[in-house]
Amino acid sequence: QVQLVESGGGLVQAGGSLRLSCTASRRTLSSDGMGWFRQAPGKEREFVATITWSGGSTYYADSVKGRFTISRDNAKNTVYLQMNSLKPEDTAVYYCAVFTGGGYYYSKSYGYWGQGTQVTVSS
Repeated sequence: QVQLVESGGGLVQAGGSLRLSCTASRRTLSSDGMGWFRQAPGKEREFVATITWSGGSTYYADSVKGRFTISRDNAKNTVYLQMNSLKPEDTAVYYCAVFTGGGYYYSKSYGYWGQGTQVTVSS
């Protein structure tokens, strides 16, 4: 089992920034990355970004490209999501997850999930 602990959510005005962190209790042989998803009220969970542990390759949803940056600290089993130029439509619960195989953009490809952290962007 892998436990994920997220932090860094909060309330921010439009145009502001937040940085989310997610630390995994351990890494598994089946995992080559970690990612972030988000879920707004009444909407399905959607992919935000993923980074691989090995090569540091990154993948982003079109809606956040150029505004969000995902990074990692392999030694700490920690992934970060720097969110800049935030918009009200970024308001959601953000979840980090461990990639365990499949396509990076699909939630079913992630086998372990954090509890979520709320991000609220006011207009």
